[in-house]
Amino acid sequence: MTMHELAIAESIVEAVCERAAGRKVHRVTVRIGALTAVVPDAMRFCFDLACEGTVADGAALAIEERAGAARCHECGAEVELADRLLLCPCGSADLTVTAGRELQIVSMEVG
Repeated sequence: MTMHELAIAESIVEAVCERAAGRKVHRVTVRIGALTAVVPDAMRFCFDLACEGTVADGAALAIEERAGAARCHECGAEVELADRLLLCPCGSADLTVTAGRELQIVSMEVG
């Protein structure tokens, strides 16, 4: 477990509980980009910890993982980025990231 994921999980739980307005939270879906350095398994563990004692206690966490993508200024290619190493197959590091930095709450189920 890292402090990074714990702090993010606590922020997510705080936002979800605020919007739930006292109703029980059953499920939360988040979108996490590959370039955020958030480890999904660590996030699940930290989410469970952050939910304890709140209206989200016991809620399921669904994670939509988003691949990273960038546009190369050297060759014009659209490239998929598997990790935070921003490098085009042509060898250029002159890239503009177009996807993969998302960290969003997509939805929540309450009842």
